[in-house]
Amino acid sequence: MPIRTLIADDHTLVRAGLSRILSDEVDIEVVAEAEDGAEAVAAAQKNDIDLAILDISMPKLTGLQAARRILEYKPEVKVLMLSMHDNEEFLFEALRVGASGYVLKSSAEADLVSACRTAVQGEPFLYPKAVGALVRDYLGRVQRGELAPGEELSPRESEVVKLIAEGHTSREIADILSISVNTV
Repeated sequence: MPIRTLIADDHTLVRAGLSRILSDEVDIEVVAEAEDGAEAVAAAQKNDIDLAILDISMPKLTGLQAARRILEYKPEVKVLMLSMHDNEEFLFEALRVGASGYVLKSSAEADLVSACRTAVQGEPFLYPKAVGALVRDYLGRVQRGELAPGEELSPRESEVVKLIAEGHTSREIADILSISVNTV
C-alpha cells in the first residue's frame, strides 16, 4: 500500500515540485495539499494519511503549530518538517512537537523520498548537520551539569542507546531486547 501523503507549503511552485518528486515513486501517493498551516490541519483530519510534510514557515499556523495539532488528532501520522532554515532552534522545536524528521529544502530532491520512507518505518530522519547539533546540545548539557554523565539513563535506556550506537534499527532493538518498537 502506498504511503498516503499530505504536502503543505505556502508556495505553489514548491508544492508542485515536491509532489512531482514524490509522484515518481510507486510507494508514495500525494493525497492532499495545503497552502497554509490551518488548511494542513483540516486536510489531515479529512484525509486518511500516513505522512504529513509541513513547511515550517507558513501563514495562519506555522508548520510546527500544524504538526502539534495534527499529532493531537492523529498521533499515528508521521510528520516531516521541511525548511529552508538550517537552524538548530527550528530543529529542536520540530523534535519537541513530535516530528519524525527535518528536511532542508535545499536538499529535498536528494533526501525527501528517503526521509518519507524512513519516517513511515518509525525511524527518525535528520540531515547530517542536524545530528551534529543534537550531539553538541547533549554534550553542552552534560558540561553545564544539567545531565550527570552515566546517571541520566535507566539501565534499559542504556541498553537501547548501546544498540543504537551499534547501528541497530528500532525494530532490531525491539527483537533483541524482547520489547515493542514503541517502547524502544
